Parts: sequence; C-alpha cells; structure tokens
Amino acid sequence: MPSPTPRLPRMALIAAILALVILVFAWVGGFLSPGRVGGGGLADALQAANGKVYPGFRRAHAKGLCVSGRFEANGAGAALSRASLFPAGSVPVIGRFSTGGGNPMAPDGRVVFHALGLRFVLPHGERWHMALDHTPIFIASTVADFVALQNAAIPDAKTGKPDPAKMKAFAASHPETQAFLDYMKTAPLPSSFANGTYYSIDAFRFVDAQGQSRLVRWQFEPETPFAALDKATLDKQPSDFLFDDLLARTKQAPLRWHMILVVANPGDRTDNATVRWTGPHRQIDAGTLILDHAATETQGDCRDYNYDPLILPKGVAASDDPILAARSAAYSASFRRRTKEGPRVDAVTSAHATGGGQ
Repeated sequence: MPSPTPRLPRMALIAAILALVILVFAWVGGFLSPGRVGGGGLADALQAANGKVYPGFRRAHAKGLCVSGRFEANGAGAALSRASLFPAGSVPVIGRFSTGGGNPMAPDGRVVFHALGLRFVLPHGERWHMALDHTPIFIASTVADFVALQNAAIPDAKTGKPDPAKMKAFAASHPETQAFLDYMKTAPLPSSFANGTYYSIDAFRFVDAQGQSRLVRWQFEPETPFAALDKATLDKQPSDFLFDDLLARTKQAPLRWHMILVVANPGDRTDNATVRWTGPHRQIDAGTLILDHAATETQGDCRDYNYDPLILPKGVAASDDPILAARSAAYSASFRRRTKEGPRVDAVTSAHATGGGQ
C-alpha cells in the first residue's frame, strides 16, 4: 500500500501554485511594472483618440466587411516554415476588410490605410490569424510612443478634431511617425480593397522542418491591376464606396492575391515595424489567397473573430518586435469590451436598409 503524501509538502505545493498564479495575474495587469501599458490601457488610448466610445465596435479598424474563401498553397513556403498552411493544398479562410480609425460610421473617402484581417483554418485544429495593412510600415516603433500619439490625437473640445499643433509637435519629435504620415500623403491610395497590397508589418520567425530559423515578413499582392484614388476628390465619394465596390466585385468573380514571403537580410531591423526593408531580398510565392464571398458584418461571420497577430501555428513565432505583443493585447481588450457591450448594426447594413449603397 503506497504511503500517503505528507500533508505539509502538499500544502506548500498548492501555496506555490497559487503564488505563481497571482504573480502571473499581477504581471498581466501591469502591477509589477507600473510603466508598462497593457491591453486595457491601449484600448483606453484608442477610445480617447476616437473622441467617444462606439459600443459594440472594435476600438480600431471599426468599419469593416466580411469575406471568405480559401488559400491554395503551392508548397514553396515549406522551404521556410513547417507551418501547416504551406504544404501544397487548400485551406478555408475567413477575413475582414476595414478602414483605419475607430469610427464605425466614418465615410470611406478619407486618406486612411486599408486593412485586412485573415483567419486560416489549418489541419489538426490549428489556426493562423493575421492583421495586415496596406502600408508597409507602422506609425510608431514602441508602445509608449503609440500611446503618446493617441493622446496627441485626442479631439479638441471646440473643434472636434485633433489639435494640429500637438500633432505637429509629436511628429517633429518622432521622425518615424513623420515618415508614416509622409507615406500616407504621397503614396497612391488604392481605389479598391481588391487592388491593394497587404503587408504583415511586423517580422515573424519562421522555423522549417529541420529546425532552421529565419526572420520573415510577407505581403499579399493582388492580381487585380492597381488604380489610385484621386485624393483631392475623396470627400465627394459615396460614404461606403469601398465596401460596396468589394461586395459588387465578389459577385462577379473571385479576387486573388499572391502570398509573397520576404526573408530578412543580415542587418534588417526585425524589432521595429516603422523601418522598411529595402533592396533585394529572397522572396517566395507561397500560394494564392482566393476570396469569393463578401457580406456585411451584420450578415457575415467575421465580426466575432479577433485577428490577433500572435495566434500562430507551429513553425511560426513572434519576432522581437514589441509592437506585436501590444497589438495582441489591444485587440483582446477591444474584443472583451465589444463582446460585453453586444453587437450593433454596421454602417453598410444600415445604409442598405435605408436604400443607400447597393
């Protein structure tokens, strides 16, 4: 007959586990590092910059549209990663196109970035979520700078708009932010969600079947020919023209993008999403994203997913970029808040119900 476990060591073990759990909660909550900004703090900063809370909607990328389709891998990506997305074959995908900002009713005719969230359903119960923007660089390099930028963008009580002097002062002291603003001002703005290139922004660590590790960024390049919007006439465009355009295009034919993997060169920054990799790089076309269905958020099935860039399959891991963890934490906090508030009818569905749009 086995001897019973001594009572004192067992209680000590339970106490140690409880202490560890408390420490984890304290770390996650930021109590061990008061200067660290958690997901709740980031969501608060985004809400403040929005000027108000829009219950039921994401705190960023608030205006969106659901899409679905498949990814057809050609097998070439397996040279860089053992992720189950890359062996030749097809996997289903759900996605969400969105425009930048936290106002879910904002008009599409603005100089803002376009974004694409993707959720790949992989074999053996794995998932890969991506949060991509049509800009190849991010607006801030650190979490503290991102929060400071949101604070500078808080609308003035009299004008309802950010104080230009505060924004100018912030950009002057943050050249990486000024570079992003210059990019948005000078780069052509895609005329459709369908003809934009969407970038991973951050670098990720790919691990192949032999255990070799490489740092990689990627981008989805469209087969639809590029065309640019006239930025001077954006305010004359219909309020939901980007979203209505995508709904119409997917009814006519599937939309296709090639997933291009870009391997870092020695010396490339992998810890700073504001720095673009330039010059020749090894590139691999890993397959084709095919989107053949679109629906408004109210009618579709993308709204209740969180496109957290750290939901990764085996063979892909986070890099040393601190923005990655911040994006993950902010998306989670936003998800918790909007889930508690309950869903609301999106702008495109509302417009169609009242005779607008399609």
